Amino acid sequence: MTATPPRRPSLDGIRVLDLSRVLAGPWCTMILADLGAEVIKIENPKGGDDTRKWGPPYAAGEAAYYLAANRNKQSVAVNIATPEGQAIIRGLALQCDVLVENYKLGGLDKYGLDYASLSADHPGLIYCSISGYGRTGPRAAEPGYDYVIQAEAGLMSFTGEVEGAPMKAGVAVADLFTGMAAAQAILAAIIAQKRDGLGQHIDMALYDCQLAMLANIGSSVLVSGEEPRRYGNGHPTVVPYQLFKTSDGEVVIAVGNDGQFAHLCNNLLGRPEIAADPRFVTNSDRVVHRVALNDVLVPLIAAKPTHYWLEGLKAAGVPAGAVRSVGTALAAPETAARGMVGKVAHPTAGEVSLIASPLKLSGTPPVTMVAPPLLGEHTQEVLRRFGLAEMALGGNNGPATS
Repeated sequence: MTATPPRRPSLDGIRVLDLSRVLAGPWCTMILADLGAEVIKIENPKGGDDTRKWGPPYAAGEAAYYLAANRNKQSVAVNIATPEGQAIIRGLALQCDVLVENYKLGGLDKYGLDYASLSADHPGLIYCSISGYGRTGPRAAEPGYDYVIQAEAGLMSFTGEVEGAPMKAGVAVADLFTGMAAAQAILAAIIAQKRDGLGQHIDMALYDCQLAMLANIGSSVLVSGEEPRRYGNGHPTVVPYQLFKTSDGEVVIAVGNDGQFAHLCNNLLGRPEIAADPRFVTNSDRVVHRVALNDVLVPLIAAKPTHYWLEGLKAAGVPAGAVRSVGTALAAPETAARGMVGKVAHPTAGEVSLIASPLKLSGTPPVTMVAPPLLGEHTQEVLRRFGLAEMALGGNNGPATS
């Protein structure tokens, strides 16, 4: 019986020219790299991606921030401000399937590296622009920063303690949402390109992506016309669904339906009269009488330790979890079982630990992790392979790669 040959990675054969930096663009291209695309990361020879120095902490001079978003890529250092550097970028772009950039509006036009200029010679090129407010609209020329976008797209208005100030999320979610959405758009464009041979311009805005990710909260405002309140660690439309203090820590209890609430009251609290109280019978009742219910639940849950609630709630089929530290989560058995943290060889640090791709495909899984590249680590090899090595020598302005 003939053995079935292993399947190639999902994006094997797809070349991506990455002119982006910081987080949204690099997150997008890292997803593509994980799926097998060849990603060529273009960096300024004078320092490279800003996040290389966004520390501490550092691993042999490379910031942990940079390491988080750049695995499985090749770094090519090119001075795009020189004619020779521009020629190199153009030469690479004409041999790639996808280009991702996050320059300010018009930033690449002056170099002849905008979509119109490149697609004239490469109509199959998929060109993805990532910016704060998009390439059209009244704010297209403004820069976009995750923190500002979280504020302006409404996320901060309903995040935080009930009587506290508006609060941002703990990670740069607007950047991350945009990176993931850009990867989705690129995958759709690749499918379309395979059908008709034509590329297209993808215009991704942090603002748009954050608005889209308001999800049920945004929909509630459109339906009701009412602004959402802040509920701290509570939920606006599901109760009880929040953080509770225990006698030795905290526990998150997420009661998703009336049956689970009855289990909580009858089996764990030993207080069936709570579930039978007309104020608390249905979720809608509990949302209306949230304060009264908390007045009952808070002292009861605070009377016993965290492990009591976790074990009992799990046995009763009520979703619950401890509030872990990041280190505890990364070291958890389920993290190891899912292969979500791995060690990779690094040219200067010896070895670094990285969080892995969460994508689990049975036939074409993500490629084996390779450490994020050093600045310019692959410059000469890539330029030789693409027939562009002579351009790197530069003219009156000196070498285009230094």
